[in-house]
Amino acid sequence: MKMNKLFATAVAAFISVSGFAQTVDEIVDKHIAALGGADKLKSVNTMVAERSLSVQGMDIPNVSTLIVNKAVRSESTVMGNSMVQAFDGTSAWMIRPTMMGGTGEPEDMPADQLKQLKGQLDPFGPLFNYKEKGNKVELVGTEKVDKKDNYHLKVTTAGGDVLDQYIDAATYLITKTKTSANGQDVEISFSDYKDVDGIKIAYTMDIANQMGNLAFITNKIKFNSSVDEKVFKKP
Repeated sequence: MKMNKLFATAVAAFISVSGFAQTVDEIVDKHIAALGGADKLKSVNTMVAERSLSVQGMDIPNVSTLIVNKAVRSESTVMGNSMVQAFDGTSAWMIRPTMMGGTGEPEDMPADQLKQLKGQLDPFGPLFNYKEKGNKVELVGTEKVDKKDNYHLKVTTAGGDVLDQYIDAATYLITKTKTSANGQDVEISFSDYKDVDGIKIAYTMDIANQMGNLAFITNKIKFNSSVDEKVFKKP
């Protein structure tokens, strides 16, 4: 009897381990399929996202306009003042209200902020077509995230940035990302995935760093709508 129980336990353990014995490419392929499939993601040329940033009890509306891998503009309204960050594919600029140390007029964007802004040019993340992008992906192992099994992937981008991404072992959607920005550790949790034209989008992003916590709540997403490229140009 004891031998049978021991055998059953060993088999159960083997099945559990075997369930996670997947290669990086198998995990990434299932992740892309869960998002909507490679063909669907490749068909996206523009994206307009209306979001609300919740920080310190204040809700800040934000509109992000993107031409995939080319140009991006992010505009927020803070206490009646407009704050803009934009990259037209060649140069970047921003508008900061006086309450945030700016002049309210267009000015060139510092290199560290430009790097972060360029990260928005790729809406589906570094795992999508990672080989073509020159990114390196390693399987660190499996870990629990909110009591659920997740694959822990370490991604090193072609530019040398390193981030840890956690993919739900059941849904193959990203639940959490850890990285470093401007010398600070940043953790982003993704939840409330919704289907938009056949593509899964996380409508809630909770961001935690040394400065505190904030949340991005998506209200509306539009893919492949007409975008006037003049909005990316510095006035």
